[in-house]
Amino acid sequence: MRGSDAVQEALFMFSKLDDFVPTDHPLRSIQRLVNESLTRLNGLFNSIYSDTGRASIAPEKLMRALLLQVFYSIRSERQLMEQIRYNLLFRWFVGLAIDDAVWDHSVFSKNRDRLLEHEVVEAFFTEVMTLADKAGLLSKEHFSVDGTLIQAWASHKSFKPKDGSDDQGASGPGRNAQANWKGTRRSNDTHASTTDPDARQYRKSQNTAAILAYQGHVLMENRSGLAVGALVTHADGFGERAAALTMLDAVPASSPRTVGADKAYDSRDFIDACRRRQVTPHVANNDSGNRRSAIDGRTTRHEGYRLSQIKRKRIEEHFGWGKTVGRIRQTVYRGIRKVDQHFKLTMTASNLVRMARILSAVPQGGAG
Repeated sequence: MRGSDAVQEALFMFSKLDDFVPTDHPLRSIQRLVNESLTRLNGLFNSIYSDTGRASIAPEKLMRALLLQVFYSIRSERQLMEQIRYNLLFRWFVGLAIDDAVWDHSVFSKNRDRLLEHEVVEAFFTEVMTLADKAGLLSKEHFSVDGTLIQAWASHKSFKPKDGSDDQGASGPGRNAQANWKGTRRSNDTHASTTDPDARQYRKSQNTAAILAYQGHVLMENRSGLAVGALVTHADGFGERAAALTMLDAVPASSPRTVGADKAYDSRDFIDACRRRQVTPHVANNDSGNRRSAIDGRTTRHEGYRLSQIKRKRIEEHFGWGKTVGRIRQTVYRGIRKVDQHFKLTMTASNLVRMARILSAVPQGGAG
């Protein structure tokens, strides 16, 4: 018998949002981790907001909404508000009732900027790592480090001489006229982007084009593959090694420690700096042409070196997830501070996904 195409809504409906979310949905285990971390930030939230005045969007709801934007690759706050308006799963995760009004996208963006200003993302990242440590997921002895390029939200046409002259060689009127830079030397010393002055022109290799970019860096522990440090710097040839040392300094000291890295870190200054910190540098050997590696058989002969070289490649999973799902391939923010916050939030989301998967596979009673 053919079913009817008519829509007959009930006069009264007695259902909770929780009833619409499957018991095995991946967001359930992630939400528990998020809520526990946000509860520990209550003191920080109290210090940010005034005790009087008009109530704003709850910071806990803001953070959950920002995480949804990363998890589901939502490109803008406007689209995020639209999704929350009719998506029951999103309402449930954020903490909105089925008949609660959804915020205007401009109001949401203003409140989001307050969280960025007070570095709430860094505090949230730390609390998530505290949960991972309590669950026994973190290694405190063995780490890996690497960096990736983040394309800036600025075009080559915005990269103009600092002295105010015009080297665009534009043909035709209008702001989108075809530019011609042939034979013109353009460098970060003489030029800067008018759209995002913090962005730097950078070429990843001789075979790739130069782009306006930042560099994102991650320090990963080798037991569970979780990012325990994340940092964004200006794009240059020295940012990776300096950022690695900064992140290593932020990790509580324990002895011995090792750090795995690729050939870009095989330099005498980085090796010496690691050893001064009592960190054994397990960097990939970079013997090419007349260049001689800064490490030798005293390091490479050990089994631990071979294991570090295997484990360090897992850090690319964070970069891959962040660029395909988290949308950090090209940031939509301008200014190194906001790009840094966006990068940290994306790495926190990547950690949450990984932690939820690991903990759901662990039998009750501990992490083994």
